[in-house]
Amino acid sequence: MTKKKPLIALTPYFNIERDEPYMRPAYLKAIRAAGGTPLILPLDLEEEDLQQVVDTFDGFLFTGGPDIHPFYFGEETQENCGNVCLRRDGMEMALLKLVTKTGKPVLGICRGIQFLNVHLGGTLYQDLPTEHPSGVNHHQQHPYDAPVHAVTLTPGSPLQQLLGQQTQAVNSLHHQAIRAFAPGLAAMAVSEDGLVEAVCLPGKKFIWAVQWHPEFSFTVNENSRKIFRQFVASC
Repeated sequence: MTKKKPLIALTPYFNIERDEPYMRPAYLKAIRAAGGTPLILPLDLEEEDLQQVVDTFDGFLFTGGPDIHPFYFGEETQENCGNVCLRRDGMEMALLKLVTKTGKPVLGICRGIQFLNVHLGGTLYQDLPTEHPSGVNHHQQHPYDAPVHAVTLTPGSPLQQLLGQQTQAVNSLHHQAIRAFAPGLAAMAVSEDGLVEAVCLPGKKFIWAVQWHPEFSFTVNENSRKIFRQFVASC
């Protein structure tokens, strides 16, 4: 009998100008390569629909994308804040609330780590170049699978135990990041300029998030593959 693959729900990107959802293929390829079956969620879901989604799926990937509206962390929108999508913010906030209650596995990537932090009561730098300038390259150009800076892994953290090393070279493509750390989260990696770049929620089976993009680098980097395999195995 063929073993059933875990069903992984992915939150969608959204093209505001064309008013349509879409998905970067790299996420789908990474989930399939790790042994899961990825499916993309719609944005417009009622509460009972979301509950059915949470009951049905085995794991949830909160993908990258536009900035989170500063309303959600109690700030006015600054000049250098980027595009936002309130439809996506609202759906993901409701979805994450339901998922964390169940304890089902969650992986957040880029916007996903920011969203998890905001959901749990933290805040963000709305624009790193103006609010946290440094010499670290957080917004690289092609190729996106190439590492551009290092992070230090927290000793004894789940990520450090998985990768078995003290530092990790990562790619980077973001202009926002965690500012005030949310209560309850635990840091698993910190960048050279002091930004928290990986977190987990202790006490849960697998609620992890990273600021870098393992979906771009999984084809060339074993540690990126390890993160996806650990996520899917937890599902």
